[in-house]
Amino acid sequence: MNLWGLVMVGVGCFFLISGWLKSDFFIYRIFVARSKTLWGDKVHVFFQFVGIAIIVVGVLMAIGRL
Repeated sequence: MNLWGLVMVGVGCFFLISGWLKSDFFIYRIFVARSKTLWGDKVHVFFQFVGIAIIVVGVLMAIGRL
C-alpha cells in the first residue's frame, strides 16, 4: 500500500464532502473563492467531481497501478 495514495483518497474525500455540504471550512472557502470566477454557481459541483477524480487516482496509487 502506498501512503501517498491514501493521502490522496483523504483529500478527495475532503473535496467531495465539502462540495456536497457547501462547507464553510476556511481552506475550502479559499478554494471556492479562487474557482468561483471560472465556475460561477457550479463551483461546488465542480469540487464534487474533482473529489471523485482525486479519490480514483488515489486508489490507483494505493494499490500500485499508477
